[in-house]
Amino acid sequence: MTTPELPGVGSQQTAPHQPQQSSLAQQDHGAPTQTPPQPPKAKKPLNVLGLIALITAALGFIFACIPGALIVGWILLPIAFVLALVSLFLKDKPKWMGITALIVSIVGTIVGFAVFFSVLATSVDNAIGSGDTKVVEPSNAAGGTSGAAEAKPAANAGTRENPHPIGSVIESDDWRLVINSVSLAATDSVVAASPINKPPTAGSEYIIVNYSTTYIGDDANGQMPAFVSIEYVTADGKTVNGLDKLVVAPKPIDTTSTLYKNATATGNKAIEVPTATAAQGVLAVRPGMLADKTFVAVK
Repeated sequence: MTTPELPGVGSQQTAPHQPQQSSLAQQDHGAPTQTPPQPPKAKKPLNVLGLIALITAALGFIFACIPGALIVGWILLPIAFVLALVSLFLKDKPKWMGITALIVSIVGTIVGFAVFFSVLATSVDNAIGSGDTKVVEPSNAAGGTSGAAEAKPAANAGTRENPHPIGSVIESDDWRLVINSVSLAATDSVVAASPINKPPTAGSEYIIVNYSTTYIGDDANGQMPAFVSIEYVTADGKTVNGLDKLVVAPKPIDTTSTLYKNATATGNKAIEVPTATAAQGVLAVRPGMLADKTFVAVK
């Protein structure tokens, strides 16, 4: 019995498909195929804010270690701390710079406070000295100012009731001060000294105190004459507040420049005082921040 041939089953019908089978056979026998290239692994973008925080913290740390530049460190370190915190919350950004900046800003702040208190303690210690104030009145100072320790004024000398005379040499361990002169009724000279000077209030006048201050301490870094203070005390015992009205005296003394051993600054200080009792007041003099106060007459 003859089997009928189906269309497409015979050998002649399958021949055209042989190249395709050959191609498939090549693939089955390990013929090389092309693999699509893998995309490169993406890198995390730079954390710019963390970098800025790190640089700011490093600069703040450096300035915090320098006594004369502490204020710059105190400004930079808090800024670095805030920037570092913000940088840690940025998504898909590296965190190591922010963490480092955070640590540096905290350590820098601690170091800055340590340096500040060290400088403050040194300054106070140098300004205090022994606390003793020695005075040589003009009659005892003929041989020079070096004999201050040998002077023996009256027991109540230097009080408001018995002030030292003008020209007395007043010394602490660090400073020597001399009131050279006091000019009463000096309003015209003071007002003309600077355009910022205003006329005194009614019933008051300006006086000019000329004095010299010499640094005699042993601090190798020197000190500023700002540690020396001169105030006017009225006849009824009230200290004139020099901050109520700031005026520039003619030829003012420089109290902000550092003086080294045996260097002297000389100049004027203007003070507004009551006119009626100007001559009855006294000067309260302190040769050092916490040195003993003594009083000097104004005429």
